Amino acid sequence: MQKLTVFKVFVADQEEALRFYTGKLGFEVAEDRRMGDYRWLLVRPPDNREVSLNVETARTRAEIQLVGRQAAGQPLFSLSTDNCLRDYAAMNGRGVEFESEPKVMPYGTGVMMRDLYGNRIYLNQDPA
Repeated sequence: MQKLTVFKVFVADQEEALRFYTGKLGFEVAEDRRMGDYRWLLVRPPDNREVSLNVETARTRAEIQLVGRQAAGQPLFSLSTDNCLRDYAAMNGRGVEFESEPKVMPYGTGVMMRDLYGNRIYLNQDPA
């Protein structure tokens, strides 16, 4: 194995999730294909060709129960940035819910946010 390329997040509504990830977090659509009634939707941060997020409509009872809770209250994933304060201000201005203001820690400057379903996402800038 060489690298992680795709991981899945279950959502209640793909269009709603697509608007959140592209409009509020600034992600781009990496792939959007229909295969019958199934929609394969990948989004990723701009300039990131390594890993994509598969935004998947929850269909089964087990999947529906996971929406917003896939990481059991821990961050679902972390986003790396070269300027946490800039990105925090931009996303906050677009209505992203943050748990606090960014904090400077030994491992960098970071802040926890939530997606539209309550999944936690950590925004981190490595220390200078």
